Amino acid sequence: MTEVTVVATGLRFPEGPIALSDGSVLVVEIARGTISRVLPDGTVGVVAETGGGPNGMALGPDGRCYICNNGGFEWHERGGQPVPGLQGPEYRGGWIEAVDLDTGEVEVLYRESDRGPLRGPNDIVFDAHGGLWFTDFGKMRPGDMDRGFVHYARADGSECREVIRGLFTPNGIGLSPDGGTLYVAETIPGRIWAWELPEPGVARLDRAAGTLCRGRLVAAPGGYVEFDSMAVDGAGNVCVATLHRGGITVAAPDGSSVEHVPLPDPITTNVCFGGPDLRTAWATLSGTGQLVSFEWPRPGLRLNYT
Repeated sequence: MTEVTVVATGLRFPEGPIALSDGSVLVVEIARGTISRVLPDGTVGVVAETGGGPNGMALGPDGRCYICNNGGFEWHERGGQPVPGLQGPEYRGGWIEAVDLDTGEVEVLYRESDRGPLRGPNDIVFDAHGGLWFTDFGKMRPGDMDRGFVHYARADGSECREVIRGLFTPNGIGLSPDGGTLYVAETIPGRIWAWELPEPGVARLDRAAGTLCRGRLVAAPGGYVEFDSMAVDGAGNVCVATLHRGGITVAAPDGSSVEHVPLPDPITTNVCFGGPDLRTAWATLSGTGQLVSFEWPRPGLRLNYT
């Protein structure tokens, strides 16, 4: 098991960590409906209340924090901790929002794309051109579930386009160090896909795959694993938070090797990199409500606008 330092406890299903230059870490608490800041001493303070289900988040070109809000879940308790389930009873769709970290003001930017309402926006990454890629996981209902999508949007609220359709529970999303490849993790199949990006907001799709628009399969390790959110490290490896077999699955960008870094929670949901040399990894252990840190063997990738 990886040696970790527990930074914060008592978090209500944390995800979406962002390591800031002052040593603090932003997280969402999905079950609490908040954006929270964890100080180096473990103190947790609420930055903004979003309601719904704040999920993945990223800093944008204007300094605001952009959030995928999945619209909320039906929650269950397991071992004293909240666990998400089906579409919540108060669900009215998902949305993309931006939070001013100084004032806590929340602005909703998108509730729909060019193809219709957003269902369950999940994870987000900004490119060097100021555009944001995000996954829409969809929602699950008794005997029914949505297919998922990948969208590209402008940070000013002027355009949101569906780019990749027909995915099965798309979750984590990331960009290669040169920004020329988009990675997406599908949760339930446990697969990592890649698409080449010939220009901003455009993915090269495999039309031979029909309406699924598959890209290049990077990794599908098999076994009882599901993939959650991701980060890319400085060497270009795709680092995906892994459920059931809790930890971080690390796939080489060409899929030539796949490793597993075990962590002490079967509901490991996200990872990010920070610190002076980007060799500190922070992971959200959502099953136990913890934020932990540990040393990463390589520098992480510095994200745009972080």
